[in-house]
Amino acid sequence: PHNIAAIVRTCDAVGILDVHAILPNNRARMAAGTAMGSQRWVKVHKHEESISVIRELQGQGVQVLAAHLSDTAIPYREVDYSKPTALLLGTEKFGVSDDVADTVDQHVIIPMMGMVESFNVSVAAAIILSEACEQRRSQGYYDQPRLDAQRYQELLFRWGHAKIARLCDAHGIPYPELDEEGQVKDSAALTALLQKTQTEA
Repeated sequence: PHNIAAIVRTCDAVGILDVHAILPNNRARMAAGTAMGSQRWVKVHKHEESISVIRELQGQGVQVLAAHLSDTAIPYREVDYSKPTALLLGTEKFGVSDDVADTVDQHVIIPMMGMVESFNVSVAAAIILSEACEQRRSQGYYDQPRLDAQRYQELLFRWGHAKIARLCDAHGIPYPELDEEGQVKDSAALTALLQKTQTEA
């Protein structure tokens, strides 16, 4: 859980909004303290197995890289991260399984000079994602919003109106619209909910 949370925190730092976590039988949960609040912005999609997720991403035109030592692996800096990209990391004990290694598009490695064979998984994620971030920054990817309008508005609302967003999430109410100044427009459902919670308090 701490490694997943640390990876989520790194993803937030470089502008990644989606993490796919393969958690068979729900064996791991997010360690909120390690994520330092990043889990509010990064969506963690939980899955039972890897292959279908990899193939779904590839079907969307995403290159899937695995941090995996093999005869075909290339140094992580040789990858073009300006393309839509997913980075797959295995568990620290077992790494990437053979069937997953056969499914991804490319294996990448982080060249190391010492005697230890690998980095901590969250450190490896940070090293590779920092390179991806720098490549994308140099090409102007962070100069303008690249999100679809609905997700952009949802994130803006959660950032600017965190308490109301939590209230809406808890009660399954859509976020109210924002005006041009970022203020909440009148919302009958939200007003009714606020009145109800004040009455219950």
